[in-house]
Amino acid sequence: MLNSLGANGMSPPETEPSSRGQTRVTLSELCSQVSNVLKLRIGVVMMLTALVGMVITPGRQPSALEILVLAFAILVSAGSAGAFNQYFEVELDRKVPRTCNRPFVTGYFHRGPMWMAIILLLLVAGVGSAALVLNAPSATYIFLGAFFYAIVYTVWLKQRSWTNIVIGGASGSFAVLAGAAVVDPNLGPVPIMLALVLFFWTPSHFWSLAIAKNKDYTRTGVPMLPVIIGNRRCAEVVLINTLMLVAIAILPFFYGMNWIYLVAAAGGGGYFIYHNWLMLKDPSPRVAMKSFFASLVQLVTLLVGAVLDVWILG
Repeated sequence: MLNSLGANGMSPPETEPSSRGQTRVTLSELCSQVSNVLKLRIGVVMMLTALVGMVITPGRQPSALEILVLAFAILVSAGSAGAFNQYFEVELDRKVPRTCNRPFVTGYFHRGPMWMAIILLLLVAGVGSAALVLNAPSATYIFLGAFFYAIVYTVWLKQRSWTNIVIGGASGSFAVLAGAAVVDPNLGPVPIMLALVLFFWTPSHFWSLAIAKNKDYTRTGVPMLPVIIGNRRCAEVVLINTLMLVAIAILPFFYGMNWIYLVAAAGGGGYFIYHNWLMLKDPSPRVAMKSFFASLVQLVTLLVGAVLDVWILG
């Protein structure tokens, strides 16, 4: 696995610490590389959306064990899909400044049968723990989330179609459904709407980034929407998509959510729409990155608002 491991699996002399400080640096680097290859930041977002899906679903109170298993299952299955994405796309990543320092590109981790086994074991651990402790529908949604990201998005669509992030982005929606299914496998309207929010959020989020990184995607031949139709027309599509996203995000207010949720959905949505509008007027990388970060603000605001609404007014 590690490029620094010798033939006997032990660290070579130059990596052995001569002081406690060096040990901390080495462990910190290893943790950083593992976090990178598993795309743990994405996994954490997926885990949080699943937990919010659990919180907003009316029904019984899940046990502490169920909450922990859901968090674990989402995190490790998302990590499995993230690692497969980097394993599969190493040649693409090598061409892009934003991704050229990923562990498989630099050689910190070696691509090979061991990593494929790790990826499979992570997926089995995530889906299997959900099936054993939670229920079959939740485990199925967790599997589908990983499958859509690893296979539908990474293998099938990313290098073939501009719809890559639209269809592949459904992986985030499955996390919400997995959390809701823990409470009630018969999904109600609110978790379904929140899953739709994640579905519409993903294109606006990633197309904003793709506008900012248009040259990178053009260089690699990945048919992201701004490469196909240009930055300005893509900014128009992003604005239309975000308007639909915000409209759907407000709908749960009419199905049992309260005013805290409404304020969060409208406020965060309005902030995102504003930055989409600025990007439409000036689809430059600088403004597009602001739209990209505004999407994160919108999602966090919505999720926090949903949880507070249930905890305070529910």
